[in-house]
Amino acid sequence: MKRKIICALDTGDLTEAKETVRRLAPYAGAFKVGHALTLQNGLDIIDILKGVGAERIFLDLKFHDIPNSVGRAVREASKRGVWMMTLHISGGPAMVTAAVEEAKSNGPERAPMLLGVSVLTSLDQHALSEHLGVGRTIEEHMVYLSKLGVDCGLDGVVCSVHEIAAIREAIGHKVIVTPGIRPLHGARQDQQRVGDARSALEAGANYLVIGRALTEATNPLQALSELGVETEEWQPV
Repeated sequence: MKRKIICALDTGDLTEAKETVRRLAPYAGAFKVGHALTLQNGLDIIDILKGVGAERIFLDLKFHDIPNSVGRAVREASKRGVWMMTLHISGGPAMVTAAVEEAKSNGPERAPMLLGVSVLTSLDQHALSEHLGVGRTIEEHMVYLSKLGVDCGLDGVVCSVHEIAAIREAIGHKVIVTPGIRPLHGARQDQQRVGDARSALEAGANYLVIGRALTEATNPLQALSELGVETEEWQPV
């Protein structure tokens, strides 16, 4: 179960991030790094966190640019041994294909997993329809973009608990990573579409991204249990 848990390092403080990795490495198979840490430390943050116990790094920068720029970004991140990274599928087929080609150029053993992002978990139907002008429902739009991304070669997609079943049906055995994992009665904070770990895994998620619900917990194992992770007889290694 540990390898299904991705701990989100939602901080720009390097000292805090390193301490979090040291404390939670026994409970998380990977750590997610975003803009807050990379803008201050560059891609050196990957080696720094691996040096204090991070087994795998999920680089969540959600690349979205012209194909050449995204291809170059994937190339540079791949050199650092990133396990997984994200890009916006709405960048279009040419952009996604450029990213896939760069990732595969590293060979099957070193190629990072590329995950497509379609609709952020911070968005609800009103924002998608009224502010972004999308005529589909959230689920319809996510299924459409997810299938497009996978058809272009992506290894999988990111989606909330609510869309897992529909997307799993659309993309088959490809990887699904689910953020927004919260206790059933926990605060949503800045995310709109959330759910617990048990619901996500039962619906077909491969990996769970857990942030403050885990990083702020005094008892990580208890926190995981409250999130719906089966922890009986599970000993983190």
